[in-house]
Amino acid sequence: MSAVCDPVQPSTTRPWLASYAEGVRPQIDPVDLTLPEALKVSAKRFGGHVALEFFGRTTTYKQLYEEVERAAAGLRNLGVRAGDRVALVLPSCPQHVVAFYAVLRLGAVVVEHNPLYTERELLHQFADHEAGVAIVWDVVSEKIDRLPASVKPGRIVSVNMTKAMPKAQQLALKLPVAKAREARKKLTAKPASRHMRSWESLFGGRLPKRVAGPEVNDIAVLQYTSGTTGKPKGAMLTHGNLRANAMQGREWLPGLHEGDEVFYGVLPLFHAYGLTLCLTFAMSIGARLVLFPTFDVDLVKKAAKHTPPTFLPGVPPIYDQLARAALHGEIDLSTVRFALSGAMPLPVSTVQRWEEVTGGLLVEGYGMTEASPVALGNPAGPSRRPGSVGVPFPSTEIRVIDPDNPSQEVAIGEPGELLIRGPQVFGGYWKRPEDTAETLLPDGWLRTGDIVTLSADGFVTVVDRRKELIITGGFNVSPSEVEEVLMSHPDIEDAAVVSLPRGDGAEMVAAAVVLRDGAAVEPEAVRQFCRTRLTAYKVPRRVTFVDELPRSLVGKVLRREVRELLLAKR
Repeated sequence: MSAVCDPVQPSTTRPWLASYAEGVRPQIDPVDLTLPEALKVSAKRFGGHVALEFFGRTTTYKQLYEEVERAAAGLRNLGVRAGDRVALVLPSCPQHVVAFYAVLRLGAVVVEHNPLYTERELLHQFADHEAGVAIVWDVVSEKIDRLPASVKPGRIVSVNMTKAMPKAQQLALKLPVAKAREARKKLTAKPASRHMRSWESLFGGRLPKRVAGPEVNDIAVLQYTSGTTGKPKGAMLTHGNLRANAMQGREWLPGLHEGDEVFYGVLPLFHAYGLTLCLTFAMSIGARLVLFPTFDVDLVKKAAKHTPPTFLPGVPPIYDQLARAALHGEIDLSTVRFALSGAMPLPVSTVQRWEEVTGGLLVEGYGMTEASPVALGNPAGPSRRPGSVGVPFPSTEIRVIDPDNPSQEVAIGEPGELLIRGPQVFGGYWKRPEDTAETLLPDGWLRTGDIVTLSADGFVTVVDRRKELIITGGFNVSPSEVEEVLMSHPDIEDAAVVSLPRGDGAEMVAAAVVLRDGAAVEPEAVRQFCRTRLTAYKVPRRVTFVDELPRSLVGKVLRREVRELLLAKR
């Protein structure tokens, strides 16, 4: 089954085509491969090439595909079948890559989770997707084991990621010295229950040839996102969506050489951006993917000494830190020809600093989980425009409309809500038809909730966010989710959460809090209360006590006025 791309309209209605870099076509070919089929093609083309590198230990494409097949056999023996959800709660490591493709090989659905989520956050997601099998990092296995019986997966596979490291490093971690013990504690732990299976136990058999794989239009991934409003919900991304976005990325960067590139996986694989750029795009072009369990400048410096990067997808703070290290002579980044920034605004100063130390290009892209995730990008060439998020990807259409009247487009240069349509746009939210109807228009247009301006030559600049979602450090934060936690504090009467600008041009989570009569509590105590219930990036960086919150005549909190109030107090 193929996912057919919309026919491209004449260039007179798509002025941005004139700004495409040399060699970029206006549309991609129809999607005719699922994600595991695309990996199989790479294994045939680049079998002896290195696919994964982790602390110096390498895995070839041939070895990777064989491991995927064997892991799929093990999962099938656990009862995993087409359409089943399998939860992954893993950092970036080789086992994550194998597990991702093994689940997909069976036609099952991957559900990605941030391993640093709290039990409360995981509970909501596990109750929603009802996965019967979970593959989890042993360090966080206790959190999964403590989930209520009604939502806890019946079969849990524990992963010790240190077993993917070189043997010498594994031995070093076992040394009876304080430094080794500290490192070992961060990287691995005993599984929470003796009933958990080890990752290695999956590799005993072979997958029968009769086991069919998925179809292009089948769901591949449930990626949880706050969307434009409300609590996190699972965006249903098909093989066709994710494969199309990888193909669009390949088209956007014709200067990449298949089979020869070195991608640095400094983005978490459980995030939509890291998933597409590293798990699908890199694997589809036979690149060497150098994995890092977390972004650490020292780890990157060590890796660059023996495997210099050529392509580095990231976010602005990563580029700033690495550029500073390069300016001090601590790392050589001159091999990086292309870098694609996303998930948060890219300051022009960061672009200039990065390109000064690398000699390569740093361009900004725009997207959202519901678009797999990339939909626009600055051309990788002289027509790029720092400060804007670029122009639509191949096979992608955009409109800028009146937010209160989606059928009415605004004039060129006037602010309006950005709509996106293309083969990478998702099919809706898992078990959320009402939320889907609010986000996807009947003719396939995705409402982004972002207010933008469109230039006459097709460049898009984000000027505001109609949606209340907060983006901090590249991650989405739902204000209502944080407010719910704040309101559970015994001393808090009312709360509103908004974004405030940071000095580096990014956003922070901030809370306006009304205390109950007679209550006395310090802001840091409120933040500590949140830390026990929310992952770190969702915890308000600022807590401000106010007498009351501004509300509309019907009682709705006016977040825009809350934001202005906090800015004034700042």
